[in-house]
Amino acid sequence: MNLKNNMRYIKAGVTLFAAIAADMLVFFFLYRFDTIFSGIGRMISFVSPFLYGAVIAYLLAPLCNRLEPLLARVVPKKAAKTLSIFAALLFAILIMALLVIIVVPQLARSVITVANALPGQLASLEKMIEDLLADRPEWQARVDGLFKTIREYVENWRSNGLLDIAQSILSGTASYLSGMLNFVKNLLIGLVVSVYFLAIRKQFAAQARLLLNAVCSDKWVGRVEREVRYTDRMFNGFLMGKLLDSLVIGILCLIGCVAMGFASAPLISVIVGVTNIIPFFGPFIGAVPCAFLLLLEKPVYCLMFIIFIIILQQLDGNVIGPKIVGNTTGLSGFWVTFAILLFGGLWGIMGMIIGVPLFAVIYDVLRSLCYRFLRQSGKQDMVDSYQAEFHPPLKTASLRLPKKGKSRKKG
Repeated sequence: MNLKNNMRYIKAGVTLFAAIAADMLVFFFLYRFDTIFSGIGRMISFVSPFLYGAVIAYLLAPLCNRLEPLLARVVPKKAAKTLSIFAALLFAILIMALLVIIVVPQLARSVITVANALPGQLASLEKMIEDLLADRPEWQARVDGLFKTIREYVENWRSNGLLDIAQSILSGTASYLSGMLNFVKNLLIGLVVSVYFLAIRKQFAAQARLLLNAVCSDKWVGRVEREVRYTDRMFNGFLMGKLLDSLVIGILCLIGCVAMGFASAPLISVIVGVTNIIPFFGPFIGAVPCAFLLLLEKPVYCLMFIIFIIILQQLDGNVIGPKIVGNTTGLSGFWVTFAILLFGGLWGIMGMIIGVPLFAVIYDVLRSLCYRFLRQSGKQDMVDSYQAEFHPPLKTASLRLPKKGKSRKKG
């Protein structure tokens, strides 16, 4: 009896100690959030070449998996594996080089065009405002002072020359230049690391399966494997679908811009295509600088482009996107917007790209746990009622692999 009482007190003491320790850990994490976050960022910077390599390898792995059996028909299996890796890597390098060749000259030409067009555009805008404010001399004086400041800045910018301005910017932003060089270095090392990742990707998968079976029971092994497959299918389907969708949109934008006679058609199509990878906000992010560039070229071009991009995005959102990407995430518009804003605020542009599939995985795990707890509590009727009201079978398209002959419904 005393032993039972002692064990009860020991368990209560251990529970109390664990609760206090957890509270202290949470308090320390919140109080030292900046220090912990900077430490994590420093650790990530150390291994960033491996992260770059892992991302590149993940994006190129589907292409390698398709090329390897085709090449194995004409060359030995080991040679087919090597050739598929280098063919996929060469494809990625060619795509990046093509984007640089298209963007850099067009960007330089656009900067020169803006520098030459600004004075004339400002003069036209000033005359239009003068005509509108002819009856309000007190406002006219303020507008004249504002335009005088803008003209002095523009003339100073033009007189100094674009090269001098670029040199002053580079000399004053050594840290930015260092960051760019570090990015290029990590990218080059990442390309090399991706070769190793692709070469031993099947071995990594086998090692992960061995480790999972060593530390988890058979029941949890099956659950973890299903979640990993679901995560892979979610990210792979979403990212590859968005890349293909953005390529189609970029080509259509190029055709439309060339047909309308825009001088910066290649640059505009690249910007629109690349930013289209970002869900929901991508079209707006890409359209704003392009519209401003065309406004300086010809105001009517800006209006034509805005109308064209609205039509193009409606075509993408209602026809092209659903055909290529489909509803791969199963998230509502509210959660898509929430995921983009949340992860975009945390990780910038990259967070906006991967935020939707990442949040879809988190959402699916939480939903699965919620359903499991409800079923264990004998509340299966609540799950069935919710599914019947908000997710009827005919409207459900899950990416889950079937389990025991039944597909999992989206919640």
